[in-house]
Amino acid sequence: ISACLVGSEMCIRDSFDRFFALGALLAVSPILLACAIAVKLSSRGPVFFKQRRKGADGRVFTIYKFRTMRIHAQQAGVLEQAKRGDPRITRVGGFLRRTSLDELPQFFNVLRGDMSVVGPRPHALEHDDLYQKVVSGYIHRYRIKPGITGWAQVNGFRGETDRIEKMEGRVAHDLYYLGNWSFGLDMKIIFATIFKGLRHTNAY
Repeated sequence: ISACLVGSEMCIRDSFDRFFALGALLAVSPILLACAIAVKLSSRGPVFFKQRRKGADGRVFTIYKFRTMRIHAQQAGVLEQAKRGDPRITRVGGFLRRTSLDELPQFFNVLRGDMSVVGPRPHALEHDDLYQKVVSGYIHRYRIKPGITGWAQVNGFRGETDRIEKMEGRVAHDLYYLGNWSFGLDMKIIFATIFKGLRHTNAY
Protein backbone atom coordinates (compact mmCIF):
# COMPACT_ATOMS: atom_id res chain seq x y z
CA ILE A 1 0.00 0.00 0.00
CA SER A 2 1.38 3.38 -0.97
CA ALA A 3 2.53 5.64 1.85
CA CYS A 4 0.89 8.56 0.07
CA LEU A 5 -0.48 10.70 2.91
CA VAL A 6 2.70 12.29 4.23
CA GLY A 7 4.13 15.74 4.89
CA SER A 8 2.60 18.67 3.05
CA GLU A 9 -0.05 16.49 1.38
CA MET A 10 -1.35 15.44 4.80
CA CYS A 11 -1.50 19.08 5.93
CA ILE A 12 -3.37 20.07 2.77
CA ARG A 13 -5.82 17.21 3.22
CA ASP A 14 -6.46 18.04 6.88
CA SER A 15 -6.97 21.73 6.08
CA PHE A 16 -9.33 20.89 3.23
CA ASP A 17 -11.31 18.56 5.49
CA ARG A 18 -11.93 21.24 8.10
CA PHE A 19 -12.78 24.00 5.62
CA PHE A 20 -15.10 21.68 3.68
CA ALA A 21 -16.79 20.45 6.86
CA LEU A 22 -17.32 23.98 8.15
CA GLY A 23 -18.73 25.11 4.81
CA ALA A 24 -20.98 22.07 4.59
CA LEU A 25 -22.35 22.58 8.10
CA LEU A 26 -23.13 26.23 7.37
CA ALA A 27 -24.76 25.34 4.04
CA VAL A 28 -26.96 22.55 5.40
CA SER A 29 -27.75 24.06 8.79
CA PRO A 30 -31.48 24.41 7.93
CA ILE A 31 -31.52 20.75 6.89
CA LEU A 32 -29.77 19.76 10.12
CA LEU A 33 -32.38 21.63 12.13
CA ALA A 34 -35.26 20.07 10.19
CA CYS A 35 -33.80 16.58 10.60
CA ALA A 36 -33.29 17.12 14.33
CA ILE A 37 -36.89 18.23 14.80
CA ALA A 38 -38.22 15.33 12.71
CA VAL A 39 -36.20 12.77 14.68
CA LYS A 40 -37.34 14.22 18.01
CA LEU A 41 -41.00 14.16 16.99
CA SER A 42 -40.86 10.71 15.37
CA SER A 43 -40.16 8.61 18.46
CA ARG A 44 -38.98 8.71 22.03
CA GLY A 45 -35.22 9.10 22.50
CA PRO A 46 -32.29 11.41 21.75
CA VAL A 47 -31.80 13.24 18.47
CA PHE A 48 -28.30 11.86 17.93
CA PHE A 49 -27.03 8.31 17.80
CA LYS A 50 -23.53 7.95 19.23
CA GLN A 51 -21.28 4.93 18.84
CA ARG A 52 -17.60 4.18 19.34
CA ARG A 53 -15.61 3.55 16.16
CA LYS A 54 -11.94 3.13 15.28
CA GLY A 55 -10.05 5.86 13.50
CA ALA A 56 -6.48 6.30 12.28
CA ASP A 57 -3.99 3.97 13.98
CA GLY A 58 -6.87 2.23 15.76
CA ARG A 59 -7.70 5.23 17.94
CA VAL A 60 -11.26 4.97 19.24
CA PHE A 61 -13.60 7.95 18.88
CA THR A 62 -17.33 8.64 19.16
CA ILE A 63 -19.18 8.98 15.86
CA TYR A 64 -22.37 11.04 15.52
CA LYS A 65 -25.43 10.34 13.39
CA PHE A 66 -29.08 11.27 13.53
CA ARG A 67 -30.94 8.53 15.38
CA THR A 68 -32.94 6.41 12.93
CA MET A 69 -34.13 3.58 15.18
CA ARG A 70 -36.51 3.27 18.08
CA ILE A 71 -34.91 2.77 21.48
CA HIS A 72 -34.39 -0.98 21.91
CA ALA A 73 -32.52 -3.40 24.14
CA GLN A 74 -29.25 -4.75 22.75
CA GLN A 75 -27.38 -7.83 23.88
CA ALA A 76 -23.97 -6.95 25.32
CA GLY A 77 -21.17 -7.51 22.81
CA VAL A 78 -23.58 -8.27 19.96
CA LEU A 79 -24.42 -5.70 17.27
CA GLU A 80 -27.24 -6.42 14.84
CA GLN A 81 -26.98 -4.58 11.53
CA ALA A 82 -30.00 -2.84 10.05
CA LYS A 83 -31.84 -5.04 7.55
CA ARG A 84 -34.33 -4.32 4.80
CA GLY A 85 -37.73 -3.87 6.45
CA ASP A 86 -36.12 -3.67 9.92
CA PRO A 87 -38.95 -2.92 12.40
CA ARG A 88 -36.56 -0.93 14.62
CA ILE A 89 -36.22 1.80 11.99
CA THR A 90 -38.71 4.66 12.28
CA ARG A 91 -40.47 6.12 9.23
CA VAL A 92 -38.38 9.29 9.52
CA GLY A 93 -35.28 7.17 10.14
CA GLY A 94 -35.89 5.18 6.97
CA PHE A 95 -35.98 8.37 4.92
CA LEU A 96 -32.82 9.68 6.58
CA ARG A 97 -30.98 6.43 5.91
CA ARG A 98 -32.09 6.16 2.26
CA THR A 99 -30.95 9.72 1.56
CA SER A 100 -27.82 9.52 3.78
CA LEU A 101 -29.03 12.58 5.70
CA ASP A 102 -28.42 10.65 8.92
CA GLU A 103 -24.68 10.96 8.19
CA LEU A 104 -24.60 14.78 8.17
CA PRO A 105 -23.62 15.15 11.88
CA GLN A 106 -20.34 13.43 11.02
CA PHE A 107 -19.11 16.76 9.67
CA PHE A 108 -18.71 17.62 13.36
CA ASN A 109 -16.43 14.57 13.62
CA VAL A 110 -14.39 16.00 10.73
CA LEU A 111 -14.08 19.35 12.51
CA ARG A 112 -12.91 17.54 15.65
CA GLY A 113 -10.21 15.76 13.63
CA ASP A 114 -11.65 12.26 14.15
CA MET A 115 -12.63 11.77 10.51
CA SER A 116 -11.96 13.00 6.98
CA VAL A 117 -14.50 13.89 4.32
CA VAL A 118 -13.22 10.96 2.23
CA GLY A 119 -11.78 7.69 3.52
CA PRO A 120 -12.71 4.13 4.48
CA ARG A 121 -16.03 4.08 6.30
CA PRO A 122 -15.61 3.29 10.04
CA HIS A 123 -17.36 0.22 11.38
CA ALA A 124 -18.67 -0.62 14.82
CA LEU A 125 -16.00 -2.05 17.13
CA GLU A 126 -17.74 -5.43 17.21
CA HIS A 127 -17.58 -5.65 13.41
CA ASP A 128 -13.92 -4.61 13.42
CA ASP A 129 -13.13 -7.45 15.82
CA LEU A 130 -14.91 -9.91 13.54
CA TYR A 131 -13.77 -8.84 10.09
CA GLN A 132 -10.11 -8.19 10.83
CA LYS A 133 -9.86 -11.93 11.59
CA VAL A 134 -11.49 -13.13 8.36
CA VAL A 135 -10.94 -10.44 5.68
CA SER A 136 -7.43 -10.08 4.29
CA GLY A 137 -6.00 -6.57 4.53
CA TYR A 138 -8.83 -5.29 6.76
CA ILE A 139 -6.48 -3.85 9.37
CA HIS A 140 -4.82 -1.58 6.77
CA ARG A 141 -8.01 0.53 6.77
CA TYR A 142 -6.73 2.08 10.02
CA ARG A 143 -3.75 3.68 8.30
CA ILE A 144 -5.69 6.90 7.65
CA LYS A 145 -8.71 8.66 9.09
CA PRO A 146 -12.08 7.14 8.22
CA GLY A 147 -14.36 9.15 5.96
CA ILE A 148 -17.97 10.24 5.62
CA THR A 149 -17.86 8.83 2.11
CA GLY A 150 -15.35 6.68 0.26
CA TRP A 151 -14.35 4.86 -2.90
CA ALA A 152 -16.19 1.73 -1.77
CA GLN A 153 -19.42 3.63 -1.08
CA VAL A 154 -19.62 5.39 -4.47
CA ASN A 155 -19.00 2.02 -6.14
CA GLY A 156 -22.00 0.38 -4.51
CA PHE A 157 -20.39 -1.20 -1.42
CA ARG A 158 -22.47 0.33 1.34
CA GLY A 159 -25.25 -0.82 3.64
CA GLU A 160 -25.67 -4.24 5.19
CA THR A 161 -22.75 -6.70 4.94
CA ASP A 162 -24.78 -9.89 5.45
CA ARG A 163 -22.30 -11.91 3.38
CA ILE A 164 -18.53 -11.97 3.80
CA GLU A 165 -18.16 -11.30 0.06
CA LYS A 166 -19.72 -7.86 0.53
CA MET A 167 -17.17 -6.91 3.16
CA GLU A 168 -14.35 -8.30 1.04
CA GLY A 169 -15.50 -6.10 -1.84
CA ARG A 170 -15.67 -3.06 0.42
CA VAL A 171 -12.19 -3.69 1.80
CA ALA A 172 -10.76 -4.25 -1.69
CA HIS A 173 -12.02 -0.81 -2.72
CA ASP A 174 -10.69 0.75 0.49
CA LEU A 175 -7.26 -0.71 -0.19
CA TYR A 176 -7.37 0.58 -3.75
CA TYR A 177 -8.09 4.04 -2.37
CA LEU A 178 -5.19 3.80 0.09
CA GLY A 179 -2.81 2.75 -2.65
CA ASN A 180 -3.92 5.34 -5.20
CA TRP A 181 -4.80 8.37 -3.08
CA SER A 182 -4.66 11.78 -4.66
CA PHE A 183 -6.49 15.06 -4.08
CA GLY A 184 -8.08 14.55 -7.49
CA LEU A 185 -9.43 11.14 -6.44
CA ASP A 186 -10.94 12.71 -3.33
CA MET A 187 -12.69 15.32 -5.50
CA LYS A 188 -13.99 12.59 -7.79
CA ILE A 189 -15.45 10.71 -4.81
CA ILE A 190 -17.03 13.87 -3.35
CA PHE A 191 -18.71 14.76 -6.65
CA ALA A 192 -19.85 11.15 -7.14
CA THR A 193 -21.34 11.20 -3.64
CA ILE A 194 -23.21 14.44 -4.30
CA PHE A 195 -24.58 13.48 -7.70
CA LYS A 196 -25.25 9.77 -7.33
CA GLY A 197 -24.30 8.61 -3.87
CA LEU A 198 -26.92 10.30 -1.67
CA ARG A 199 -29.50 7.62 -2.49
CA HIS A 200 -28.72 3.93 -2.94
CA THR A 201 -30.77 0.75 -2.90
CA ASN A 202 -28.43 -0.76 -0.28
CA ALA A 203 -29.10 2.07 2.19
CA TYR A 204 -31.96 1.06 4.49
